[in-house]
Amino acid sequence: MPELPDIAAYNSAIGERVIGKRLNAVRLNSPFLLRTIDPPLTAANGATVVELRRVGKRIALGLDNALDNGVWLVIHLMIAGRLHWKEKPVKLSRRDLAAFDFESGTLLLTEAGTKRRASLHVVRDPAQLDPGGIEPLECTAQQFAAALTHENHTLKRSLTDPRTFSGIGNAYSDEILHAARLSPVALTQRLGEDEIARLFAATRETLQHWIAKLRGEGFPEKVTAFRPEFAVHGKFGEPCPVCVAKIQRIRYAENETNYCPACQTGGKLLADRSLSRLLKSDWPRSLDELDLLYKK
Repeated sequence: MPELPDIAAYNSAIGERVIGKRLNAVRLNSPFLLRTIDPPLTAANGATVVELRRVGKRIALGLDNALDNGVWLVIHLMIAGRLHWKEKPVKLSRRDLAAFDFESGTLLLTEAGTKRRASLHVVRDPAQLDPGGIEPLECTAQQFAAALTHENHTLKRSLTDPRTFSGIGNAYSDEILHAARLSPVALTQRLGEDEIARLFAATRETLQHWIAKLRGEGFPEKVTAFRPEFAVHGKFGEPCPVCVAKIQRIRYAENETNYCPACQTGGKLLADRSLSRLLKSDWPRSLDELDLLYKK
């Protein structure tokens, strides 16, 4: 699922192409994509893009239409949704969900596989779709600590809960925890002040690094949760770039998290029955269950 750095890269590339441009029409190719009926989708036709915003893991395009007082198109890519830029309108294929035809080109929304989870909302205020998590790059250290320890969950769960932190998912939570040298199953209310400070710094540094890197790659056509430059995510069995110990994984239902036992868990492998019980009570069963649960 595209996360904060990926959405930031999308918004940067899309903004360069559509801010100040007219949206001529939206062509839907899937009846399951549009999740709202009021305002109607036609309210966006002929409007000009005046703002682009990230709302959690959603992309929100603000449109100014003098006849309709403006609307927002809010796109949630979920697991397999992706965006592509075409200089000219294209004919929609089976995997294409929608085409947003601007005067400057076409933004194409696709989704791999057969499950249709991506969504489009037409709203007056995109904040109504915000699960409420704080912005990890805008909050203070004190706000970060308060959000983290408000409830007692595993670090993996807390970092990926959209009600706690905005925009962090499975991939970048693994990278953050590795950079902070913390176990994914450490409980938030048992962390020391130095550990919370380390996590705060690692969160900011990891997200800022990947935002800068991805923004420099042009239009993001290869958005993936498995990047070769990652330290641990998707690297099961490979050597840790810090200590060369083999990266391990925890698997529960459709979830998987990767970690370095030497850097993060004091050499302990996290694979026993007590851990399975902990995961059952604290983790969602699938990668996108949290987003689906708090999706309005």
